[in-house]
Amino acid sequence: MRTRITLACGGTLAFLCAGFLVPPALRAADTDSAQVNKMLSETRNMAFQLKDDTVTMESFNVNHVTWEAQVAAIKTIRDHINALGKQVPKLRALEGEASPWQKAVIERINPYLEEMVGYTSAEIEHISGAREHTNAEYKDYLEANADYASDLAAMINDFIDYGNAKHKVERLGPKLEVEK
Repeated sequence: MRTRITLACGGTLAFLCAGFLVPPALRAADTDSAQVNKMLSETRNMAFQLKDDTVTMESFNVNHVTWEAQVAAIKTIRDHINALGKQVPKLRALEGEASPWQKAVIERINPYLEEMVGYTSAEIEHISGAREHTNAEYKDYLEANADYASDLAAMINDFIDYGNAKHKVERLGPKLEVEK
C-alpha cells in the first residue's frame, strides 16, 4: 500500500514538474504573440489599402479614366504590393513565437501577393505597350487584382477576428469556470 502511494505521489510530482521543464517555445505554442498580432494588424491595414486601390483601379476601366491616372494608380498598387512583400519576411522572422493561427495567416499571405505581382505586371505591360494585351485581358487583370486584394484583406481580417475571439474565450473560460 505504501509503495502505491509513493509511486502515485512520485508520478504526480513528475507530471507537474514536466510542465516547468518544457522549453518556453514549446509551452507558448498556443499563446498568441503580441508582437505578431501588432505586425498582423499593420499588414491588415496595408492589405485594405491595397484592396481599396485595386477596386478603384478596376472602376477606371468602366469610368474611362485617362492613361496617366491609370499609370499613377498602378504605381501605387505596385508600391503597396512591394510594401506587403517586405512585411512577409518580418512576419516570418517572428514565426518561432507565433501561435498556430498566426503561423497559418503568415503562410497564406505570399500566394496572394505572387498572383497580384503577375497581374500588376501585365497591367503595366498593357499600359506601357511593352506587350500586346487586349482590352478584355486588361479588364480581366484589373478584376483579378481587385479580387485577390479583397480576398487577401478578408483572409487576414478573418484570422485576426479568430485570434480576438479565441482570446475572449480564453479570458472568459476561467471566469465562467468552464473546463477545457
